[in-house]
Amino acid sequence: MKLDPTVWKRRLIRLWHGWGKPLLVVLIVLGSFRSAVADWNDVPSGSMKPTILEGDRIVVNKLAYDLKVPFTRWRVLEWGAPERGDIVVCFSPANGVRLVKRVIAVPGDRIELIDNRVFINGTSAAYAPLDPDVVNQIPTDQQPLHHFATERLGDRVHPVMITPGQPAPRFFKPVTVPPGHFFVMGDNRDNSGDSRVFGFVPRDQIVGQAVAVALSVDPDCYYLPRWDRFFSRLR
Repeated sequence: MKLDPTVWKRRLIRLWHGWGKPLLVVLIVLGSFRSAVADWNDVPSGSMKPTILEGDRIVVNKLAYDLKVPFTRWRVLEWGAPERGDIVVCFSPANGVRLVKRVIAVPGDRIELIDNRVFINGTSAAYAPLDPDVVNQIPTDQQPLHHFATERLGDRVHPVMITPGQPAPRFFKPVTVPPGHFFVMGDNRDNSGDSRVFGFVPRDQIVGQAVAVALSVDPDCYYLPRWDRFFSRLR
């Protein structure tokens, strides 16, 4: 039996009003929320180890520094700026890839790197041993390949690690961060493509601040959950 086209039309209209329109509204609201308020990011690489591990899903606060028009980079209001030590989500100036990095220097800072030691305005960051609980987030068989420490920038302390056997940019001469730009680096200093490679990150390329690990799975162990990392704050 063949239905009259007008019957099909009435059914499609009822379907649209019953399900289609409400679903579209929900998708727009959720999309706007993720675009302008808060989002989550999968972390596929280890450039922020030992702070952030492969398999972490991190929460990004997009209201940390400003309010943007959803689905754009247009700022409506601005009430802050990234500070030294903040973990930010940004777009690479080189290729537009979305990255997670740590702000090391802010506009006006004079930054230098000497054998993986950061100097800001002529003063070295302070380094100390890292808590073994943080080190043990790295697989036991990999730990001997790395050196671990805490790095203090002003009153902010965070973990870093280096890999002596791996070629990496461990030195650069003093440079001054220009207005409206930031110098970012990965905590995994010898395995991170960051401002040492692509230069300063413009302010409008910073999406928001990474504030927590929502959940975590271990890609090297059948993607089993790392329960101890669920809902853990980033520092």
